[in-house]
Amino acid sequence: MTSILNTVSSIHSSRVTSVDRVGVLSLRNPDFVEFTRRRSGFSTLIFESPGRRCVVRAAETDTDKVKSQAPDKAPAGGSSINQLLGIKGASQETNKWKIRLQLTKPVTWPPLVWGVVCGAAASGNFHWTPEDVAKSILCMMMSGPCLTGYTQTINDWYDRDIDAINEPYRPIPSGAISEQEVITQVWVLLLGGLGIAGILDVWAGHTTPTVFYLALGGSLLSYIYSAPPLKLKQNGWVGNFALGASYISLPWWAGQALFGTLTPDVVVLTLLYSIAGLGIAIVNDFKSVEGDRALGLQSLPVAFGTETAKWICVGAIDVTQLSVAGYLLASGKPYYALALVALIIPQIVFQFKYFLKDPVKYDVKYQASAQPFLVLGIFVTALASQH
Repeated sequence: MTSILNTVSSIHSSRVTSVDRVGVLSLRNPDFVEFTRRRSGFSTLIFESPGRRCVVRAAETDTDKVKSQAPDKAPAGGSSINQLLGIKGASQETNKWKIRLQLTKPVTWPPLVWGVVCGAAASGNFHWTPEDVAKSILCMMMSGPCLTGYTQTINDWYDRDIDAINEPYRPIPSGAISEQEVITQVWVLLLGGLGIAGILDVWAGHTTPTVFYLALGGSLLSYIYSAPPLKLKQNGWVGNFALGASYISLPWWAGQALFGTLTPDVVVLTLLYSIAGLGIAIVNDFKSVEGDRALGLQSLPVAFGTETAKWICVGAIDVTQLSVAGYLLASGKPYYALALVALIIPQIVFQFKYFLKDPVKYDVKYQASAQPFLVLGIFVTALASQH
């Protein structure tokens, strides 16, 4: 109650000297006049109307001396490793190159790199020759450090208002890196990734620059995911599916197009797996609920609540993989289907052990323990699709 009175008092008594008396006419009742008097560190509100007089006194709070409750520094005991990987629990850093690396979130590169491996395996044309290995490494650099780095940097740039609420100590909202430096990084990574894609097409002898088109389409998808006016991430379903497709389908397609030919059944299979990617993307939404709600972003935890959203998350991951296992079984590949089921079981165990207990507290532990089995399952599916 006192805090409310303090706020009201500070609003009506601004720019009033210690002995001033100001009258404010009520818009709802013309006969009702409020007087505010400030003296000796406290405020007095005097409400007067014909035949009535009410006096309220409240201690003042100097708003200039009150600091925001949101920390402007990273939590004590932050890890330098976490800083380099771009995950929470990072220490503060002043070295610009380390900050640039942090913005690219290297922890998010492995799924894209693995997607290239899966695509190469699915093509059936990859051979352990120096040339094929060099091609695959270059394709991994395109998918991981360059285009994923571009995606993460541009996402942080357009999320700076949300991060100012959820994690104000991150590089962009804290001012550790300037606007011009961020924009330069975005362009360097984007043009570097597209340039590598073009080189790969020439190296593979493509008459149609398939890898370049995939890189360009993925870059556009990354932009409209983060940037207005479309900003796909504002819708939890569309945004997370787009993110899942970017992390699973696109690098797979790039790897397969580099060494072979994309087929309709592989396209359908990878898009189906992107539903599992939707579930993975939801995992990262739980830690941003406060900021998403404040800025009107309809992430699934905001739209459905934490309890419902976490079950949607695990359902998308598990049902998708079981559906793929069923598809492999129906396609006459029972051993691959059985191997995939064997990899799904530990994921469910870790879901109950960590994620379903507390999706915010245990998100890192859950991802570190469960996702390796998911990516191995994707590789098993890739091997199955080449036979």
